[in-house]
Amino acid sequence: MITTKQFQLLTDIELVYGLMTDVYNHEETNGPAEPFFEYAVTSPWMEKDFLRLNRFWMDGDTPVAFVFYEQPVTALYFVLRPGYEYLAGEMIEYAETAYPRFEDPMELVLIAGQTALIEAAKARGYELAYEEPTHYFDFREGKLEYPLPAGYHFVDPITADPLKSARCLWDGFNREELGEFKDWDVPAKNDGRSPFELYQNVLGATIAPAPHASYEYTTIIADENENYVCFSGMWWCQKTRLAYMEPLCTVPEHQHKGLAAAALSHHDSILRPLGAEIMTGGGNDFYKKIGYQHTHLYGHYRKL
Repeated sequence: MITTKQFQLLTDIELVYGLMTDVYNHEETNGPAEPFFEYAVTSPWMEKDFLRLNRFWMDGDTPVAFVFYEQPVTALYFVLRPGYEYLAGEMIEYAETAYPRFEDPMELVLIAGQTALIEAAKARGYELAYEEPTHYFDFREGKLEYPLPAGYHFVDPITADPLKSARCLWDGFNREELGEFKDWDVPAKNDGRSPFELYQNVLGATIAPAPHASYEYTTIIADENENYVCFSGMWWCQKTRLAYMEPLCTVPEHQHKGLAAAALSHHDSILRPLGAEIMTGGGNDFYKKIGYQHTHLYGHYRKL
């Protein structure tokens, strides 16, 4: 018997991660990779007020489907366990009736291989509005070997200065829009928290660190003055052999010097020996230029 269950933030992170790990394949035909939801829900930029609207479909104690938003609330994602494709229509119906609309049009974000959900969406009047590419690298088909430019060096993520890490992330992502970084309530010395935890603290995040994040595989690059100028987070998912890269940024003054390519090559050198098969990237053409071979297409479906 299939039942439903609403998502609860303090108790259901493991339930989501377990489902997404179970159904994951490198083509993402059953839904996004397992860190996708957890990275968002433990980040300060995500709207948390409507998480209770996310819904599981359960077969006994086993989650078989999950509808959720990332950002904005009006963009909805789907995970569906193989063998339960008959739930696709019910999932679409729930998605379009349960979530608030606000001023943005409601979108169903479906990966190209999620055929049952795409057909169910089209049957309810949804049409493809646009596609969003996300590139990924297959370690079995190539190798990233971009050298670190002269004048820069890697920083040990375990002993990295959290304030410098926070400043690097701020400058890389937020400075143009939100202004200069300010040394808010962040300790000057490492107090045991990871760089990303401290970054969250700087932005006022109230969510605990992501339970499955592998901060020890973060890549940080510093310049000759020991300023951190490039930051690349890494979630190593051993069960699925997935190297999930998130986030990646270079501070503006140091862009276009090959630092991001060197950071991803550094990930390659560390994760390949551990058995990684796939490393994720983003939609920017930069990834294709440095050798990323494949692309996931995220289709945004709307009632036009």
